[in-house]
Amino acid sequence: MTDTVDAVVVGAGHNGLVAANLLADAGWDVLLCEASDAPGGAVRTAEITAPGFRSDLASAFHPLGAASPVLRELDLPSYGLVWRHAPAVVAHPTADGRCAVLHRSLDDTAAALDTDHPGDGDAWRAMVAEWDAIGTDVLEAALRPFPPVRAASRLWRRLGTGDTLRLARTLLQPVARMAAERFGGTAAPLLLAGNALHTDLGPDNAASAAYGWLLAMLGQRIGFPVPAGGSGALTDALVARFTARGGRLDVGRPVTSVLVEGGRATGVLDAHGGRVLARRAVLADVDAPRLYRDLVGEEHLPARFVADLDRFQWDFSTVKIDWALDRPVPWTALSARSAGTVHVGADVDGLRRYASDLSAGRLPGEPFLLFGQMTTADPDRSPPGTESAWAYTHVPRGLGWGRDDVLRWADRMERVVEDHAPGFTSVVRARSVAGPADLQDYDGNLVDGAITAGTCAPHQQLVFRPTPGLGRADTPVDRLFLSGASAHPGGAVHGGPGANAARAALAASGPAGPLYRGAVRFAHRRIHG
Repeated sequence: MTDTVDAVVVGAGHNGLVAANLLADAGWDVLLCEASDAPGGAVRTAEITAPGFRSDLASAFHPLGAASPVLRELDLPSYGLVWRHAPAVVAHPTADGRCAVLHRSLDDTAAALDTDHPGDGDAWRAMVAEWDAIGTDVLEAALRPFPPVRAASRLWRRLGTGDTLRLARTLLQPVARMAAERFGGTAAPLLLAGNALHTDLGPDNAASAAYGWLLAMLGQRIGFPVPAGGSGALTDALVARFTARGGRLDVGRPVTSVLVEGGRATGVLDAHGGRVLARRAVLADVDAPRLYRDLVGEEHLPARFVADLDRFQWDFSTVKIDWALDRPVPWTALSARSAGTVHVGADVDGLRRYASDLSAGRLPGEPFLLFGQMTTADPDRSPPGTESAWAYTHVPRGLGWGRDDVLRWADRMERVVEDHAPGFTSVVRARSVAGPADLQDYDGNLVDGAITAGTCAPHQQLVFRPTPGLGRADTPVDRLFLSGASAHPGGAVHGGPGANAARAALAASGPAGPLYRGAVRFAHRRIHG
């Protein structure tokens, strides 16, 4: 069987769906091929613990999704997406009984920080005021195609040369250093460092300040919202929008290779022997190593590009537990009970030790958990009076764990929660444990449990993501575009890689397409020899 379309998109994760939507908006005939039996990739929801308890299989809270200009322009609320919020955004309890809280109200957050250390509330207000002045342009610069000429120009005009340099210095700092320069207490550094550890960067890693600041400011101004009914509702909205525009989605259709003729991607071959010919473009929402090595083949790539791919660095592996709880979590710190997201297990020094252990390839002596209270954020997730909850933590890559190893580590994670919420294990009705291999089974892009499709460290961002190059979706193969999170701007649910790939495909087929493609080929020759 042979299909012929304008574009074929490989992978129906949220980035593939975003790319497919934008191409369909342009009037293209688009086929989206998904290997699994359902779309969504890491943005799916199912009852995996107990009947009536809905769990997100991977992504759960979506501050970048709610703030993303890419997703906002798709008007997903018109296709059923509803955002919901917990009463508080983030809580970070520590063993000595303290609890830092990021409230939805700026006044409440500032008051709590002043209680921790007089003056820290005003320092937090100043940080939020800085965000209010530049946050929109920062998001545009971060999520749009590289280089972000318009957004960067607006930032420079607004800030001037001196403050632009100061902002760059701040974002490149370790988050611990940034917090020490601005705050005198312990609560604000906990909030910033804990948010930075939503990536694979510890408190003393360069550029961890960028992530801690970004997520903390989004949390303060937008919150950490969740889709009503589960993250799968975001996928459902993207699918509904795509099909309403005539797009076609084939699930259970794994792609085994990208067809390349004369240096150009001409289509794909699926596992059933079917061919899809693409008149204009092939877009791939898969991780970079799999696209280039398995689907394209190294024989179609420059030798230096292949050598650069050997240096691609994954982020750490992940172990995740989902729970069905008979009642809400009995946190000792009462203020943690109203937060959607809870950072569990360490103060800033403990976060340092956790990050150091991971970097050294050791199992952390003090696991740090990201904990989600989903019914607290969205009452539709479980029966009244109960809680659907989850937690994940990172472990070194390449452990090769069997099921018993994963379960022992899950028990260790539960003991961390029990330390902060005595009686927790007594309210567990059921649990579902996913180790690195299980997460990869859910979504092939979560390779060995890596959830950001490559490290967030600065040596693999912008023009270095996924390899030294253009920082764009264009690849060394003409008409082939990388639309997954291995491409700039990286992981999280914001649609940036998918949108950037769609825009590159449209540019390559537009009136100036020959000039555009020629410039891309010239740049790749200069970079990769």
